[in-house]
Amino acid sequence: MLASLILPIVLSTVALFFASFLSWMVLELHKKDWSPLEKEDDVMAALASFNLPVGSHLFPFAKTHADMKSEAFQKKYAAGPRGIITIMPAANMGALLGMTILYFFVCSFLLAYLATIAFKPGAEFMEVFRFIFTAAFMTFVAAMISHSIWFKARIVGHLIESLAYAAITAAIFAALWPKA
Repeated sequence: MLASLILPIVLSTVALFFASFLSWMVLELHKKDWSPLEKEDDVMAALASFNLPVGSHLFPFAKTHADMKSEAFQKKYAAGPRGIITIMPAANMGALLGMTILYFFVCSFLLAYLATIAFKPGAEFMEVFRFIFTAAFMTFVAAMISHSIWFKARIVGHLIESLAYAAITAAIFAALWPKA
């Protein structure tokens, strides 16, 4: 049955990719996700002097739970600042766009697989829509909420995107669900 869902898998992958483009480039839902640094040039020059490797760096940092409980760490933590710095490599837009398409394809494929467990051919449009919408919304928003709790990321744009992505995916799968 999964083979009969190739068309909705591919169509939802493409539709989600274009919805993502619209979200970021046209609607600019993520425009306020970041704010500029005061004295950006000074901060960038200072960070460059440390030659930090690509990745996320937490500060202050404790290597062990015991270190975290130490008086020295507690003072450093209380004094602040506290934060995370992510050092990124130069963007390879082709690779990033390719990984985005792959992400949407894997999500669509797994949603299709999940739907084949729940439904037989001939299922009603609204049954398929509701199921895929719920599963897709959980897929697209779940990680972002947890991330925002811990790292104070802005999630408004992600919530809106997740609702849109879920509706797009659900509509495609429901409309193209195999007949009995």
